[in-house]
Amino acid sequence: MGRLQIVAVTLCILLFALDGFDVLSISFAAPGIAEEWAIDRAALGLVLSMELLGMIAGSLLLGDIADRIGRRPLILLCLVLMAIGMALAATAESIATLSSYRFFTGLGIGGMLATTNAMVAEYSNKKHRSLAVTLMATGYPLGAIVGGSIVSVLLASYDWRSVFVFGALMTAAFIPLTWFFLPESIAFLCQKKPAGALQRINKTLQRMGHATVSALPVTETQSDSSGIRELFKPKMLRITVLLTLAYFAHIGTFYFIIKWVPKLVVDMGFDAPSAGSVLVWFNIGGMAGALLFGLFTHWVDLRRLVIISLLIGSASVIAFGQGQSSLVQLSLAAAIGGFFTNAGVVGLYALLAQSYPTNVRAGGTGFSIGIGRAGAALGTILAGFLFVAGASLATVAVIMAMGSVVAAIALTFLGYAMKSRLEDK
Repeated sequence: MGRLQIVAVTLCILLFALDGFDVLSISFAAPGIAEEWAIDRAALGLVLSMELLGMIAGSLLLGDIADRIGRRPLILLCLVLMAIGMALAATAESIATLSSYRFFTGLGIGGMLATTNAMVAEYSNKKHRSLAVTLMATGYPLGAIVGGSIVSVLLASYDWRSVFVFGALMTAAFIPLTWFFLPESIAFLCQKKPAGALQRINKTLQRMGHATVSALPVTETQSDSSGIRELFKPKMLRITVLLTLAYFAHIGTFYFIIKWVPKLVVDMGFDAPSAGSVLVWFNIGGMAGALLFGLFTHWVDLRRLVIISLLIGSASVIAFGQGQSSLVQLSLAAAIGGFFTNAGVVGLYALLAQSYPTNVRAGGTGFSIGIGRAGAALGTILAGFLFVAGASLATVAVIMAMGSVVAAIALTFLGYAMKSRLEDK
């Protein structure tokens, strides 16, 4: 891993951190929104889910475009969309306008998730690829920890709109950083061979300290095509379905905690800054889980490691739902839940990067994340309606924890699908 590779991966980690904060910004703002506009949990659940719906569209549409025109231009486009969406959210005066702005922001977030995942996989060497992708995913809780800590201070003096103003400024700051420090991936240029590809490859190789090449490499004929349809051809169909199902199911469990923790803590009698701190501890645990997960990928089979994380994560969500009497206990339970559930998420990102070939990596990742994000939206909305129907926190937690169990079962079958694909080759 040369200097440029490390810089590229580090920048993608920070972009993921930006994504993490942008997604969770609505969670930090939720108590203030509910109080100012006097909305119930069901209506709040719909608002909390809107950027998730935007992420579905962004992952599906923009991830596929990244396989066609490049990773770098898509990342820049997504940053622009996210900055505009966050700025507009700060001006919202009704549920309808805020929901539309969060959907717009979600478009950029969804495209960013798919494209940075592919970029990290393609800038990493084979030995450290799984570690690099899991490190990238640590950016998500990192953004929530750092951003959440700053927002907790802001909320002590300003209203919920300050969350989105801060997010817009931070997002805009990353546009010039990406422009200057993140060149297009060599794997993409070799695969698609756009005009000037050889010159761009050699320029990047020079920055990496490697010798230049005199001609573009010959790529496999099976990799010449790209697009969503490639994911449903016989060799990829089962892999696509199982990865998407696993992501869909687990992300519903994961987002149940992320989206509802602040509101639940406030309803227990704590103030909004304290609720934000519990969510920060969830993400501290998530970051620790992601880091340890990345280290263990050197010694334990990736798929098996994800399955273990999913099953323990399910148990931790159930434990969180049993209720705690103090802020310290709530924070500890949230941190443990974050540790294992986020380990499962980063493991799924690594599996996506590992399972999809270069020609459909961003599109395949985008498809699985896009469809999977419907699980996040469904989980957020379902929890809201269960609460309104009178279900206790313990009951809702058990129901939502089952998503991680379903994901573990899907990944068990993924092993057979991967083996079958290798035998076909």
